[in-house]
Amino acid sequence: MNEHMIAGGLAAIVVMVLATPFLSHKVERQLEAFLFVMGLLAVTISRLWSLELIEEAVKEPIKITSAVLAAGLVFRWVRSKVGVWATRFGERFGFGVLFFLIVTGLGLLSSFITAIIAALVLAEITSVLRLPRKTEVRLVIIACFAIGLGAVLTPLGEPLSTIAVGKLKGEPYHADFFFLLKLLGKWIIPLVLGLGVLAALLPNKRETQAASLTEDKPEQIRDIVIRALKVYLFVLALVFLGTGFTPIVDKYLARVSPGWLYWINMISAILDNATLTAAEITPVMSEATIRAALAGLLIAGGMLIPGNIPNIICANKLSIRSREWAIFGVPLGLAMMIGFFVFMCLAT
Repeated sequence: MNEHMIAGGLAAIVVMVLATPFLSHKVERQLEAFLFVMGLLAVTISRLWSLELIEEAVKEPIKITSAVLAAGLVFRWVRSKVGVWATRFGERFGFGVLFFLIVTGLGLLSSFITAIIAALVLAEITSVLRLPRKTEVRLVIIACFAIGLGAVLTPLGEPLSTIAVGKLKGEPYHADFFFLLKLLGKWIIPLVLGLGVLAALLPNKRETQAASLTEDKPEQIRDIVIRALKVYLFVLALVFLGTGFTPIVDKYLARVSPGWLYWINMISAILDNATLTAAEITPVMSEATIRAALAGLLIAGGMLIPGNIPNIICANKLSIRSREWAIFGVPLGLAMMIGFFVFMCLAT
């Protein structure tokens, strides 16, 4: 198979990976299995199979899977108390203060308790607040932006960070547990704090008759175990995809300027940003390009429901409609994209 045939085959897989989950509800529901098959195909076409790759793919998901499983079991134990504690705090100290702590707390803790558990905590708290639906929807959207941003700071936080660190752990970056914190921390943490301030400004008057968000159902241990296994398969699939896409990423995408890649990655508003990370990030890229690529993926990922794991979890559990999310999420995301871009240009 010559170089052009390899590039053509990988390009076709890229299109299928990005478009099929968006077009097919069945594939979207079985995304992990679909990406696993695509990853196997990509590595086969690239002729990059090795024992080292298989070993890496098997080991890479273990840490985040263990974190998701352990945090899920702990949260199930305290779940019934979380909402009550939050409500009592809000009644005593004010819901503006509570909103700030919810957004900043879950945003920064998500890199350790995982974005999935942070989203479940958010859904639980929101379901007992009994505030007007519009306020609760906006709180959830702001908090999901913060969770999606904060979770990137360690490889435990979400699949995106796990994959990014895995792909950069060799030469020249030797990415370790705190690599993304050092790369993005001074950019991400102020954004999370700013989102907390924005949440504190939301109208927060309680109304007993107000239509509010309600969580669908409590989780069982079986649900927690299945979710952890899905995370394992998801990350495993992304390791294969990332390796398989290496030839075309190194040849074409690594040459794109940081600014262009930042805006191109707005497509993560409708496509899973962890999958895009597996397709894009490579050690050949400069540090500035990696930072811009990840920032674009993270910010745009909060704009619409499909863009990020916390969005999907909260929208499903709280029955938030796509239009409700977009009305507030898109303008907020665009404002953050523009502001971050200006700041990034001034700082470099």
